[in-house]
Amino acid sequence: MSALTRFLGDTPLRVLLKLLVVSFIVGLVMNAFGWSPMDVLYGIRNFFVDLWNLGFRAIERFLGYILLGAAIVIPVFILLRIANYRK
Repeated sequence: MSALTRFLGDTPLRVLLKLLVVSFIVGLVMNAFGWSPMDVLYGIRNFFVDLWNLGFRAIERFLGYILLGAAIVIPVFILLRIANYRK
């Protein structure tokens, strides 16, 4: 078995034929849905941008909860420490 055949997983002619058939089927499906290759790339990019933004929105919301709780907890903690210090 040659290095090229080993790399491709089959003979070059059979791999070319398989790639042509799969490319034809994918082209038919994309044409049926009215997609272009750029639509697919933009969709992938938008997916990762939305995922990135969602992550930071979650962190922002988490930090907002911490700050909201700290607005009550910290003053109460300080008052309790002052009250216990006098005893």
